[in-house]
Amino acid sequence: MVTFLAGGTGTPKLLDGAAEVFDPAETTVVANTGDDVELGGHLVCPDLDTVLFSGGGVLDTDRWWGIAGDTTETDDELHRLADAAGLEPGPRYLPAEAQTVGRDIARWRRFSGVAEFMEIGDRDRAVHITRTSLLDEGNSLTEVTQTLADAFALDVSLLPMSNDPVATLVHTDEGVMHFQEYWVHHRAAPEVRDVEFRGADEATITPEVADALSDPVVVGPSNPVTSIGPMLALDDFADALAETPVVAVSPFVEDHVFSGPAADLMEGIGYDPSTAGVAEAYPFADAFVLDDADGTDLDRPIVNTDTRIDGTEDAARVARAVAEAFAEVS
Repeated sequence: MVTFLAGGTGTPKLLDGAAEVFDPAETTVVANTGDDVELGGHLVCPDLDTVLFSGGGVLDTDRWWGIAGDTTETDDELHRLADAAGLEPGPRYLPAEAQTVGRDIARWRRFSGVAEFMEIGDRDRAVHITRTSLLDEGNSLTEVTQTLADAFALDVSLLPMSNDPVATLVHTDEGVMHFQEYWVHHRAAPEVRDVEFRGADEATITPEVADALSDPVVVGPSNPVTSIGPMLALDDFADALAETPVVAVSPFVEDHVFSGPAADLMEGIGYDPSTAGVAEAYPFADAFVLDDADGTDLDRPIVNTDTRIDGTEDAARVARAVAEAFAEVS
């Protein structure tokens, strides 16, 4: 049995070839939900959906977002209507009082659907409507995720990190904004001054996540701040990682990050944007998988390989390095 922590694109890319090393029937994926937003009344869970769509064989792997070949007629019409009516596009937060009413899981991250700032495909939107409707029928996010995993015929078990709301808010020189506004709308241009995981103090892990974290854990090459950070902000999550074997794959090669805003975010919260900074952020990690070109000296076992993942063969190679690292700490 093994558990992967997933967020962004790094870990889903690793999962693409991990089945050659780790039996999918004995693999659990715990996904970040700090990036989730409620957009136009529908709960969008980007990190859960990337695993759903990838495992279901429909992910748009050019963007690593949404469903391949999806149409965008609803999104297009939303923008046409807003333009014709003279409504301002871009992220439109609902009023402050509306951020804490309604379904709890969407707290502090509610956006209007007017000229939606995230492009949602039509088939993709059907997933969000189904998810939100099942939540409104009284199901937990864990239960809803299992239903969607069945619909996409996932080979692995997929769990949200919590059934409670945790919102990733980025404090920048342009103000406080949800991570999706920072990343999707502003393209990570504002200067990061801090990152807040609102709600983490009250949120808890589910029994299913607690059980998954009793198995060896793989932290894939995801963003340490906004993909893995929301999970670590949960006290019981961090405590569980301290009690089980953990292997982490660095998303950096020394001080060069493969993709995304991880470097700016790490620097913004006081970590060195490098493999050394990742090791500092992951004191629970028992071993690391680093790139062949990464000469970082760590105080824990290291397995080196080519960590760039551009396809299934690359992912399988990194997964084999993960298994080798587990052998060194077991």
